[in-house]
Amino acid sequence: MRIAVVGAGGVGGGFGAALAKAGADVTFIARGAHLAAMKNQGLRIEGGRGETHLVPTQATDDPGTVGPVDYVLFCVKLWDVESAGEHIKPLVGPDTAVIPLQNGVDAPERLIPILGKHAVLGGVAQISASIVAPGVVRQVGTFMHLLFGELDGSIGRRGEAFRAMCEKAGFDVTLSDQIVTELWMKFILLATNASIVAVARQPIGKLRDDPDMRPQFVAAYNEVIAVGKARGVRLPADALDRMLAFNAGAPPTMKPSMALDLERGNRIELPWLGGKVVELGRELGVPTPTHSFMYAALKPYVMGTPT
Repeated sequence: MRIAVVGAGGVGGGFGAALAKAGADVTFIARGAHLAAMKNQGLRIEGGRGETHLVPTQATDDPGTVGPVDYVLFCVKLWDVESAGEHIKPLVGPDTAVIPLQNGVDAPERLIPILGKHAVLGGVAQISASIVAPGVVRQVGTFMHLLFGELDGSIGRRGEAFRAMCEKAGFDVTLSDQIVTELWMKFILLATNASIVAVARQPIGKLRDDPDMRPQFVAAYNEVIAVGKARGVRLPADALDRMLAFNAGAPPTMKPSMALDLERGNRIELPWLGGKVVELGRELGVPTPTHSFMYAALKPYVMGTPT
């Protein structure tokens, strides 16, 4: 099975290394110092699930040298979706499955005009990991779950084959017949947690049990749930309870990637997370006061720490 991982950060590096260790033919599409380190020293994954050192690591910045693959794990930042989609066209053959693992809910609809409707699936990555040095990814906690599926809800051969490969790789995997719902369930959680943790500059463990913060989590989750329902997304009746249960069980030091980017002075994905909640709320006539405040507070940092 030939797999290309586009973007070898916390998500792409973590899942890609596990798949390569299990015997898949994995090539990482990366750039800069991270690419150089992977080519020279291999890719190292550290953290709660133990250490994996992938040597040698197949890595390149030129998809044209790889050619069509069976699966693409598409793990770039949200602002790079269109440009990276154009860049990876050489990887996509007639039956290639491209699985976007971005935060947010709109990556598939942004990729379809570039790569074609048949190529694009939906995907959700549940992992807390980030690059801590060139060639090194560190994971927080042990949870590692990949959910994916055809956007029309069908279950086919390519989905079954990839699920089997993921099972062999040893992480949790779900081949879903309702991936749009799954995308929104992650969006409810992440749009809220990313903004609250970024605004507070504290990890989830410092916030989830604070009696002054808990109502803010509840209000923000409910705003995203209301927006999703107004958009026609089928969400479970216990969506709020699931969000709170996730927080209760999360590693206390966990911070969403947007909060980590903020701390490092990097560009942040706010427009596609909290900003998207606000945008859709305005379009659909759904009030989003909690997210509107957090979006306004974080907006000066969208392109990195203001100078």
